[in-house]
Amino acid sequence: MAELTLKDRLRRTALHAHGAHRTGLAGVLTMPLRRLVEPAPELEHLLIVPQDLRTADPSFWDEIGYGQFGLAGSVVVLNGRSPFEVDPVPSVAWAQELHGFGWLRNLSAIDVEGASATARRLALEWIDGFDDDRRGVAADPQVAARRLISWLSHANLLLEDADRSTYTAITGSLRRQFASLASVRKDAPMGYPRLLVDIALSFAVLSIAGFDRHARDVEANLNAELAWQILADGGHVTRNPAVLADLLLDLLPLSQCFTAREQPLPDQLQRALNVMVPMLHYLRLGDGMLARFNGAPGVSAAAVATVAAYDDNSRPPLIEARASGYARLRRGSTVILADVGSPPQLALSSSAHAGCLSFEMSAGAVPLFVNSGAPCLSGAEWGPAARATASHNTLTLADRSSARLIAHRKLEALLGSPPIRYPDRVDWRIEECEGETVLQASHDGYCRRHELVHTRTLRLDTDGLRLTGVDRLSGVQGQLRLRDDLPFAIHFHLMPGVRLELGETPREAVVTLPDGQLWRLSVRGATLCIEESSHFAGSPVPRPSMQIVLRGATFGETEVSWVVERLPEATETWND
Repeated sequence: MAELTLKDRLRRTALHAHGAHRTGLAGVLTMPLRRLVEPAPELEHLLIVPQDLRTADPSFWDEIGYGQFGLAGSVVVLNGRSPFEVDPVPSVAWAQELHGFGWLRNLSAIDVEGASATARRLALEWIDGFDDDRRGVAADPQVAARRLISWLSHANLLLEDADRSTYTAITGSLRRQFASLASVRKDAPMGYPRLLVDIALSFAVLSIAGFDRHARDVEANLNAELAWQILADGGHVTRNPAVLADLLLDLLPLSQCFTAREQPLPDQLQRALNVMVPMLHYLRLGDGMLARFNGAPGVSAAAVATVAAYDDNSRPPLIEARASGYARLRRGSTVILADVGSPPQLALSSSAHAGCLSFEMSAGAVPLFVNSGAPCLSGAEWGPAARATASHNTLTLADRSSARLIAHRKLEALLGSPPIRYPDRVDWRIEECEGETVLQASHDGYCRRHELVHTRTLRLDTDGLRLTGVDRLSGVQGQLRLRDDLPFAIHFHLMPGVRLELGETPREAVVTLPDGQLWRLSVRGATLCIEESSHFAGSPVPRPSMQIVLRGATFGETEVSWVVERLPEATETWND
């Protein structure tokens, strides 16, 4: 009988894993990766290959063919150079993605001669230039963790058909990367970066033969981080919905690895998965996208759907996300998500936005009102504008935000961007009233400067076709008369390309959605304006969009009421 090739063995093992374990383990390989002719030393075996759930981009291979290397929204023309020789790099974000090796999934996704050889060549170039580097982007704990996960998840791409010296170099580097990452774990910034380090170390302990001796400490660290970072309702302590999606894309394959090794899931990993998946559903709008709150860029619907596909519907739906500070209203095909929480603690608030009491709304599968969102990493210079209250669907007072960026050079250097403070207190409740869903919330973000409280009431009718809103400014302790009237503005941002025009009266605006839906916003107590806006979500530069703004001035006691209601549909539909 002819000897099986490594590819045949991997396929056979995958089938065995699928039959022996629960559905979803087809991508977990339970057999050592080894050279068939000259077996590597036992400690170089990889016992399993974790699954990569992130979406691949096969066009990446075509870019390489044209001598280009596109990452983080920037494309570098190599002109025969290695991407690791590019100087200067176009952005820090580009360098982080380069050294993180997440792009290996793009090469794994194609069945083209030369893709594996290219992956191995680039891995060897990294080893030659950066394997011993303890400074710079390549050594950043978060980047190093992503690289270790990527190399393990695409070990078959890197090691299958590799010659002896290449195999030894790559597996040796994996061991050194593990040791280096374990040594700097405590130096990783608290929050998501440190948890990602623990996830990477857990993958390595489960995947690499001989690493079981590290399992106890690694599992203890993972349990400890998950225990405080994943809130009771399944949200993350940063309140960033995108972090939740990123974590699940790693934690789900990690749970598969424990199952493949016939080991019980750590207690906190099991708990986290049980609460995080329902929370992900809770934060989705009708188009499948996550709401753009607190640093969330436009997380792709495909990524969210991938995670949601792992839900076997055995977990009850989340009713209320009080720990995370989000409220959800749903009637008919209309979904509304509102930010009703204070910023996280200072060390975790570098991506938080000043969007308290803002909301997003979808009509069926189409977004109606959305926050401007966060730019991708290569558009970091737009971060302060994206984080401002004016970029969210809520009220601004005296052209100021309800929160304050802490401009402190050392803090910014430590956290990557300025942390945020205020409001200190947010009160809210949600209830059913005569068949309608009613949310009432207030915050004290304007109290320090102006002694005013912002209260917002949202009332969604029974069939989801009418949303009534009331925004109120009032004194902290009863009636208040300001020395000077203060201007206010209530923003309603739209997706780029959505049609917006004045209605039959100056107090009305009509929105035409891409599927032909017509929605009208009318106001009482303020002047309605149609203005230009900027949409930052997931883009390195702002995209032009439109917004409805309700403007006025308050002397200390002001109430503005507005109604958003669906009109008979347009006779034609159109595309962006």
